[in-house]
Amino acid sequence: MRETFLPSPRLRVLHLYRTYFPETQGGVQEAIRQLCLASQPLGVDNTVFALARQPEPANIDLPEARLVRARSWLEVASCDIGAWTALGRCQEAADQSDIIQIHYPWPFADVLLPFIRRRGQPLVVTYHSDIVRQKRLGFLYSPLRRYLLNSASRIVATSPNYAQSSQVLQAYKDKQACIPLCLADIKPPASGLCARWEAQLGRDFFMFVGVLRYYKGLDALLAAAKKVKAPIVIVGDGPERERLLHEAKANGLSNVYLLGAMPDEDKNALLTLCRAVVFPSHLRSEAFGMTLLEGARAAKPLISCEIGTGTTWVNLHNETGLVLPPSDPDALAKAMNTLASDDALCIRLGQGAKARWQQHFAPHAVGAAYRGLYEDLLAIEPTAENRQD
Repeated sequence: MRETFLPSPRLRVLHLYRTYFPETQGGVQEAIRQLCLASQPLGVDNTVFALARQPEPANIDLPEARLVRARSWLEVASCDIGAWTALGRCQEAADQSDIIQIHYPWPFADVLLPFIRRRGQPLVVTYHSDIVRQKRLGFLYSPLRRYLLNSASRIVATSPNYAQSSQVLQAYKDKQACIPLCLADIKPPASGLCARWEAQLGRDFFMFVGVLRYYKGLDALLAAAKKVKAPIVIVGDGPERERLLHEAKANGLSNVYLLGAMPDEDKNALLTLCRAVVFPSHLRSEAFGMTLLEGARAAKPLISCEIGTGTTWVNLHNETGLVLPPSDPDALAKAMNTLASDDALCIRLGQGAKARWQQHFAPHAVGAAYRGLYEDLLAIEPTAENRQD
């Protein structure tokens, strides 16, 4: 992994993903944002192409990248599909790029690929997750996926755990690289904001952060809450929120607080105050877990489940936190009660989590790894105009 670079020309990278800020929020969107911010100081100019239901303005200059948008014409099984204008706008952005980087899975990007790679640019596929829930559609999609992965110059897995456990990636070991996701440091939250939240929730609560989806293991968290005296704070919104509110009320879980989505300032204040971060995702749809990086950055012990993905690459059992079997409310309650009663253990695991974030998941490490990858690929596969030179 490269740490420093001699002065070199700026590289232009086009990232493709189905949606992006500010219209949508999510872990992959945040991963792309953090990667763009990490690579900027190393001479990388980033453009993000995405679809949006309301794509006006069509171009937005964001701190991390230039955002190019086209209208999302249809969404099928979490796959946004664009119309003819999407091809034209993506072609224009690709023609101005040295590297094309597709954030998998997005089948519509695979359809665009042969029409936008007109300069023969190296293709990087960052493999965020297998297609888990839509297995039948995944079978139908498999020929297109093979085309994408066979076309890739390099396939980047975000953790060695995922590379080893993904059946799809097993067929592409010869072109794999492993570069994790990253998360930049932030300023400490305002003391007044922390004091306000501390007055409401104290400092001994467990915290979950994320979009409330089916694979987040929140049913197990509510079941475990019955055996935990400490408060449990759930921050985030999503399709499961109303059902979870009903379940918490029906079971009289007075120690569970579903706060909904909130500004980053409030979320970071709560991360500063909480005792530990609990992240009970129980299905492979949870491929990495940006929330775990947020907890590690805040020097909090982490609780997660062993599901064969990047969550256990971020959270090492008894070094940065506790790792449990998935969908096991008793084990989850035991882990929370253990941390609730052991200050020394919380401090040791929290310090271990922060040290691991600084070593593996801070921008300097991940940005350098991607810049090195881009340079290596351009040396092997120069674009059409460079080949002519």
